[in-house]
Amino acid sequence: MEEFQIPTKVFSGVDSLDWLKRLRNKHILMVCDSFLPGTPTLKGIRQRIDQSNQVSVFSDVKPDPPLDSIMAGVSQFNEVKPDVMIGIGGGSAIDTGKAIRFFGEKINHSHLENFVAIPTTSGTGSEVTNIAVVSDTKNKTKVPLSEQYLTPDVALLDPQLVMTAPKSVTAYSGLDVLTHSLEALVSKGANTITDALAEKGIDVITHDLVDCYKHGDDVEKRKTIHEISCGAGMAFTNAGLGFCHAMAHQLGANFHVPHGLACAMLLPHVVAYNAKHSDLALHKYAAAIRKAGLASHGLSDRLTIQRLLSRIRQMMIQMDCPQTLRAFGVDVKDAEAKTQVVIEDAKLDATFPGNPVIPSDDDLKAIYRKVIR
Repeated sequence: MEEFQIPTKVFSGVDSLDWLKRLRNKHILMVCDSFLPGTPTLKGIRQRIDQSNQVSVFSDVKPDPPLDSIMAGVSQFNEVKPDVMIGIGGGSAIDTGKAIRFFGEKINHSHLENFVAIPTTSGTGSEVTNIAVVSDTKNKTKVPLSEQYLTPDVALLDPQLVMTAPKSVTAYSGLDVLTHSLEALVSKGANTITDALAEKGIDVITHDLVDCYKHGDDVEKRKTIHEISCGAGMAFTNAGLGFCHAMAHQLGANFHVPHGLACAMLLPHVVAYNAKHSDLALHKYAAAIRKAGLASHGLSDRLTIQRLLSRIRQMMIQMDCPQTLRAFGVDVKDAEAKTQVVIEDAKLDATFPGNPVIPSDDDLKAIYRKVIR
């Protein structure tokens, strides 16, 4: 039996934040990126919240949310005892909010009325997923918290919020969307509905992301990518991911590579591997690439895959993305020394089993070595 859930109510558009005006007489805990307090973005959000509500802000959000930061948020949760939480920012902020909720509700034996997610990047899909990825900095690992109730109740997609993001954030987060789409497409849990969302993600990102990177003030394209980021989140939360994400999590944990960039470094190699070892993956990739207009219908599946790999690499060059750990600034000897740690931890990652074929340790090492230099 196949299952597909979209429990989140999604509101999109430049007026989507007006949903907040519905809140009355609530204790609200906002969890937001550390740079947001005092900015027009946060002021604009707060202005939409009626004064009958009591609002507290937790902004000690760090990339790849570490446990110590999350527990500081849990302390504030214990004091506020919120009815509503609002996560505002990139994936790290929304994941931090989910993790604070996870521990806070257990400690207080409570349950929120609403968790509202307001993404300020077009990438993680965290606004519609049931996963929060937490970093154990002591052991240099990433731990996913996965519970259905962690899925936000409401997602507000305002394209204006992503227009002031640094260009690198636009690039990395958009490449994360492409990775979500390509991995969900061939994941073991894929179905017709997730395929449709994944195929659209591949189409939109390969055609529009570079334009958004170069011309960040195009509201309509920003809105399209913001929506397809959400759609790709729906795809992978239902279908699953694969070992591109499993390995990318290790690049983030060990070398602090931004998540979307880590995914993009690995993506061409993982797609090539899956296409070589799974006929189904090969055919699904090729069909999606043709639908996106990146290859003609007369081209063989194998050559069609090469078109996709070339497009990914071309996009990374156009958006000034380093394609290897060395280019990112990681010492080659340090990266090589951690080969076994990266491989072993990748195999333990929750995304690993979803891959259409399970790679051997030697396969993983070969792919990892390709992204070192």
